[in-house]
Amino acid sequence: MSSRSRVTALCLAVAAVLSPTVVPSASAAPDPALVRVDGGLLRGVSAGDVVRFRGVPYARPPVGELRWRAPRPPRPWSGVRDAGTAGRRCAQPSGGGEDCLYADVTAPLRPGRAGPLPVVVWLHGGGLTTGGGSDYDAARLAAAGDVVVVSVNYRLGALGFLSHPALDERGGVSGNHGLMDQTRALAWVRTNAAAFGGDPGRVTLAGQSAGARSVCAHLASPASRGLFQRAVVQSGACANPVLTKSAADARGARAARDVGCAEAADVAACLRRAPVADLLDALGDVETPVTGRITDDAWGPVAGTPFLPRQPGAALRRGSAAGVPLLIGSTRDEMRSFVPYAYDLGGEPLTARRYAEVVTETFGDDAPAVLRRYPAAGDPSPVLALSRVLTDWGGRIGACPTLATATSAARHAPVYAYELAQDSGTVIDGFPFGAHHSADLPYLFDLPWAEPGPPGLTAAMTGYWAAFAHRGDPNGAGLPRWRPVRADGRTTVLGLADGAIGPTPFAADHRCGFWAGR
Repeated sequence: MSSRSRVTALCLAVAAVLSPTVVPSASAAPDPALVRVDGGLLRGVSAGDVVRFRGVPYARPPVGELRWRAPRPPRPWSGVRDAGTAGRRCAQPSGGGEDCLYADVTAPLRPGRAGPLPVVVWLHGGGLTTGGGSDYDAARLAAAGDVVVVSVNYRLGALGFLSHPALDERGGVSGNHGLMDQTRALAWVRTNAAAFGGDPGRVTLAGQSAGARSVCAHLASPASRGLFQRAVVQSGACANPVLTKSAADARGARAARDVGCAEAADVAACLRRAPVADLLDALGDVETPVTGRITDDAWGPVAGTPFLPRQPGAALRRGSAAGVPLLIGSTRDEMRSFVPYAYDLGGEPLTARRYAEVVTETFGDDAPAVLRRYPAAGDPSPVLALSRVLTDWGGRIGACPTLATATSAARHAPVYAYELAQDSGTVIDGFPFGAHHSADLPYLFDLPWAEPGPPGLTAAMTGYWAAFAHRGDPNGAGLPRWRPVRADGRTTVLGLADGAIGPTPFAADHRCGFWAGR
């Protein structure tokens, strides 16, 4: 070798050592914690059977002039973005902020899998005023169910649901920006699901409580059509009406007065400059009684808008979600975690006499019939009696509107209805909470505020939910048969309890024939 050739070879060797780029061999496996989405590269964290990507932006921060505007795609970033830490929660009384439109993605580690996996997009509960997607650890559901789980934050309270004519501008209509965020997240999933091993053509939109009510809105929304192929509604009936545009605008006018913008020359500009703390305090005098309806809440979805032209229940009956399989259900004792805090645990004890007064205040001319069906002496205590009345009625959250939703949706698509009957074991000051609202969540997620449920029921529910995400049918090997709802009213509801999974007389147990039309 000539001296010139030796010098050239030496320079190439040194360059190879100093170069920051390493070219992997053809046999090297890709790093599952490094993915490219439309905004750039993400570095997640592998842990056990899953890889997590946290704090992933799916929209631009809705701040300044973007407050109360439709969400926009996120700006691209350079380099590798750290996705090891959850994004900020959306502004709520306990904290958070406006720069909050982030998602967490949990994907199973399956080195030898063939083909993309279904995706579950999870919408958290919290009354549309609290909560965050990062509260839900989806590792168990992702690994055991072989699904990719995406949990999202969305604008809450006034920042997500303020409706005011001054904000109805540039072709947009106010009132549903929190829902628009969710639609943007679904569009982001369609574009980026494959990066995480997901199938953009098999997306299940799922939610509980306020998240379930949000799913109902998307089933009815033209803007969300085609962005998901299955839906899960847990403890939030689509049959319950939401605010109309005129009612929401009236609330918005009060909120504008509360923050000092009602008389401003430019009301929209004033509202966009208002401190977040003032907006969180707006409508603080709107108290939602435990005996009230969803429309008594200060904030919520708004019907009669381009995003939500009709009430979700009416749209579902007309076939707005035709062809979208639905899994829907409730817990046996939905209202037991609310009623005690309004009375025995949080206020004046509920006597039998006061129970009759509350029922009369709530149901008016129907009260005598309700009291005959639900006498105070029919339960161990008046507060348990009222919990049962409100659970069966379901004007806020509960049984019979859930059954009505399932039956009407079954005219247009496969529907599978359930009731969680497993007692939570929670007893506070002698009051048994039973299968209360949110008691179904620990069977699907690991949560910071709840203990895991019995392993057998956990495995069964995870199996049902995952099978539904895979095929639009919850039935699978080793699981008790789950029959779909019939549109003729002879509805089969699957009762879910540890060691006792099977059909349950839901309509009779909750006296839905009595509540029909009330």
